[in-house]
Amino acid sequence: METRNRNRYENLARQVSAIGAVKRGLARVLPVECQGGAAAVLALLHHHGDMRMSRLAEHMAVDMSVCSRHVTHTVEHGWVERRPDPADRRSRILRLTAGGRDMLAELDRRVTETFARNLAEWSDDDVALLTALLARLRDSFGDCRAHHA
Repeated sequence: METRNRNRYENLARQVSAIGAVKRGLARVLPVECQGGAAAVLALLHHHGDMRMSRLAEHMAVDMSVCSRHVTHTVEHGWVERRPDPADRRSRILRLTAGGRDMLAELDRRVTETFARNLAEWSDDDVALLTALLARLRDSFGDCRAHHA
């Protein structure tokens, strides 16, 4: 790889690593009872609909034991329910409850307000450009797990 390209990608790598500060800032505004893993469970069930824990673990890119811990937390708080799978009565389907939808709405509100507060000086065009470029970056990586299998 030529030096110019390597420098360009090294600078990009540093900036992507710095996104951790943004994620930590967002985590600070989440309710203490609904941090990262639980919030991810709610968001994925909302986005993809009811599913088995194995599928949720795939979406979260975590081990089943980690997924199970997050799901148990959401069930204990009444945000998710486990229902028998009609196709296989031994399995359970995870479903977002009304309380889970309410918590997800609260998470969305807090995150949106945090972005609005921190990016108040940004133009609409800059916010739109960042949104488009982050989506493009994510899409360029596709399913990272497939690349490591």
